[in-house]
Order: sequence, then C-alpha cells, then structure tokens
Amino acid sequence: MTVQKGQNVVVGNDVTLGDNVIIGHNVVIYDGVAIGNNCIIQDNAVIGKQPTRAKNSILPEVKKLPPTIIGSGVTIGTSAIIYANAELADDVFVADLATVRERVTIGEKTIVGRGVSVENDCKVGIKCKLETNCYITAYSELGDYVFIAPYVVTTNDNYMARSKERYDKFKGVTIKNGGRVGANSTILPGKVIEEDGTVAAASVVTKNVEKEDLVVGSPARVLRKVPEDQLLRNQE
Repeated sequence: MTVQKGQNVVVGNDVTLGDNVIIGHNVVIYDGVAIGNNCIIQDNAVIGKQPTRAKNSILPEVKKLPPTIIGSGVTIGTSAIIYANAELADDVFVADLATVRERVTIGEKTIVGRGVSVENDCKVGIKCKLETNCYITAYSELGDYVFIAPYVVTTNDNYMARSKERYDKFKGVTIKNGGRVGANSTILPGKVIEEDGTVAAASVVTKNVEKEDLVVGSPARVLRKVPEDQLLRNQE
C-alpha cells in the first residue's frame, strides 16, 4: 500500500486506504472510512463527518451513522466535506468547497462542482455534471447523464418552514436520465423532469416537465421539443 500524506493529517480508527492514495495537508478522515485506489484527497478535506442535528431540526435523530465509502480514482477537492453514510462510486470528482451530506450515493464519473451542496438522502446517477454552486435539496433523485448548471436551486418544502403539516410532505425533485437544467433556474418541490426534459436558464419550474420538452420562463411553459441532435440517445 502506497499512501502519501501531508502535514497535520488525522486518520481515525479502522480506516481503509487503497494503493496510491494522496492525502493533502490538514485532512480529517473519520473512523471506518473506506477509500479505494488511486484517490486524491486535497488540503483541508473532511471525510466521514457525522451530522450534527439542530435542536429544532425536523430530521430524525441518529446516534451514529455508518462510515463513508469512497471508490477508486476519486478526487476530493480542497475544503470539501463528505458526511458519514455517503457513498461515492469510482472516478467521481468532488471540487473545492463542495458538500455531500449523509445517505447520499453518487454514481461513477459524476462531477460535483465547486461549492455544490448535495443534501441528505439524495441519489445521483452516473456521469452527471453538477456545476458551480448549484443546490440539490434533500430527498432528490437524479438519473444518469443529468446536467445541472451553476446556481440552480431545487426545493422540497411547499410550506416554507411553517406549520407541522409539512413534516410528512417533504419531497425533493426527480430529474430522469438526460435531464438538463439551465443556470439560475428554480425547481419547486416534488416536481419531475422526465427523460431529456430541458429547463432554460432563469426558469421557475412549477409543473412537471414531460419527456424531451424544452420549457422556459416563470412559470416555465413548453417552448418546443428538444432538437433531435441534442437528445441523449443521439450522443456519441
């Protein structure tokens, strides 16, 4: 096993490190974390952090979550935080300052951009691109080859933190294979973007987006079908 460590690295108990792992300065790796081969963990990253629950949080209290699992060929950027019970598949790239919360799975070769937040209980497929500072709300599911542009906001609470009625109605967004969302768009709670559905920049999605539809505006309305040469099935 070949591991290169920087200064002030903290590695907890029962951590598993693969071959050819590079760990930068001031990295913290918590107990039980498993990291595959050929990974790069850059300065100040934190892996396996247990969540801290606010006193007035509606999330269930969990005493201790299982450890984080990191596949092979993964890069974790500077000051990124990967929480406990997250699982990153092979060749995932997590950029600087990104956060991946607990009970999140991220598929192979997906890119999580700088400053991106993937909240708890999300599933992200293979070869997705989540670009700078986009926000993936809790309880969301993204299929394969999904593209999320910078500053996209997804939401899961129609009650905006008022009334107990909301507690059992939280629902994230669903974006199916090949779905794309343009910069500065907002997706309202529970909305579904079907396969190859596309949302133009600065749109507000208040209704489901049907397969291969291009929607635009606030509220978003169908403009036309996605051009054939842009459909996922027609990509090389």
